[in-house]
Amino acid sequence: MTHPQHIGQSDITYKQSSSILSKASGFIDAFDYTLNPYTGCTFGCSYCYAAFFARDRDLQARWGHWLQVKANALDLLKKKRKRPLVDKAIYMSSVTDPYQPVEKELELTRAILQELLAYHQVRLVIQTRGTLVTRDIDLLSRFDHAQVNMTITTDDHDVRRAFEPLCPSTAQRLDAIRQINAAGIQAAITMTPLLPVRDPEQFAADLQATGVQRFVVQYFHATKSRFVAGTGAAARAISAQMGWDETRYAAVKAILKSHLPELREGKAGFTPYWME
Repeated sequence: MTHPQHIGQSDITYKQSSSILSKASGFIDAFDYTLNPYTGCTFGCSYCYAAFFARDRDLQARWGHWLQVKANALDLLKKKRKRPLVDKAIYMSSVTDPYQPVEKELELTRAILQELLAYHQVRLVIQTRGTLVTRDIDLLSRFDHAQVNMTITTDDHDVRRAFEPLCPSTAQRLDAIRQINAAGIQAAITMTPLLPVRDPEQFAADLQATGVQRFVVQYFHATKSRFVAGTGAAARAISAQMGWDETRYAAVKAILKSHLPELREGKAGFTPYWME
């Protein structure tokens, strides 16, 4: 396995972590644990709440331009074999993306999935905006309880490029979650936060075309509290320039709700199907 030191303009480092499972709290307190194979994220979305968890201001300021790989993540999970995780709900991931570009080479998330399948009986939710998740359909389809949440935030290419310049396109994400759903894996689309939308009616049609039945929507939150999508100052400035406010958000949400089979808002929408 290669160990890349750079991905685009981002620096990649490798560290030994003290733990791989953390007790879930706040926005995702319905889960038992969170599992983050990486620290940081090279997708670098301007609104990402995870930037606030960086240990110092320099890392916060350079969010999207650095990534730390938990080099011993798999070894830490292997230590759990003596007391297997049974019926525990795991959210992967809360402060990183398990399918960001470096995963293609490292296959750390894939190795973790293989370990969970072989030695544990967990209920798993994957949260991502990375289309690489389709690579692991063979593994995800073997879990008794697994759900993939794909974050899709806008229908407008220019808007996506302004807020998420390093992320896959909306069309690529729509296709990825369509493949997940077609494979018989539980799927949801999380529009969290919902960014400015150019054509709400067509956006709703594109979302429906994936076959997904579960949708979540959320407006920007300025808060920095734990596991709530706090919005960075840069993202708020772009929103203001685009005239994206709560009134416009509410109007778009109403249109989406009139077309989509199930649209929830905020925390309630992240409850996986097996908890209902």
